[in-house]
Amino acid sequence: MEVKFSRYDTADYLQTEDDIAAYLDAVMEDGDPALIAAALGDVARARNLSQLARDVGMSRQGLDKALSGDGNPRLATVLKVAQALGLRLAFKPAHAGGPARGPRMTDAEAH
Repeated sequence: MEVKFSRYDTADYLQTEDDIAAYLDAVMEDGDPALIAAALGDVARARNLSQLARDVGMSRQGLDKALSGDGNPRLATVLKVAQALGLRLAFKPAHAGGPARGPRMTDAEAH
């Protein structure tokens, strides 16, 4: 007996705003830009890619390509997509409770 499998598509499982937020948070933990772009593409397909493309002022094909694993969308595109999806980018410390890393500017350098 032959067993048939349907093609897996993450977009089919992104049904609520909480699903989408949890998925994108998990992908952001990895930090891979290609994976983040692909995840936004999954969310876009779950929410109607054609309408989203119109909302951000791009062609459907252009947005689909930008949000593929092979795409490299500009930050402006990512922000437009997030806004059109009712999402926002947020930054939080990578290491909770610890001091901020990196050089600090002195008052003299700041002026």
